[in-house]
Amino acid sequence: MLGDDLSVRRRRALYRATHRGSKEMDFLLGRFAETEIDAMSGAELGVLERLIEAPDPDIVESLFDGVPLGEPDLDELMQRLRRFHGLAQGRAAG
Repeated sequence: MLGDDLSVRRRRALYRATHRGSKEMDFLLGRFAETEIDAMSGAELGVLERLIEAPDPDIVESLFDGVPLGEPDLDELMQRLRRFHGLAQGRAAG
């Protein structure tokens, strides 16, 4: 039953990551989720679920400019997301 719960959470998170309301965010979060979500542990999935709840401007600023979200686990996930999209250093690094 526990595996079923994780499967449901994964499907829900994937849907939410690909249906945020803006095409850019759907692409940025959705592509990452489509590729990575099946390998995520329950704890990692929980961090992704929290990231999905964050406002788009906060995610964009963190993704492109490297601005921390203020929580170590969210910041670590943003690092993964930046690497995934080839933005490891963000715009601020020169």
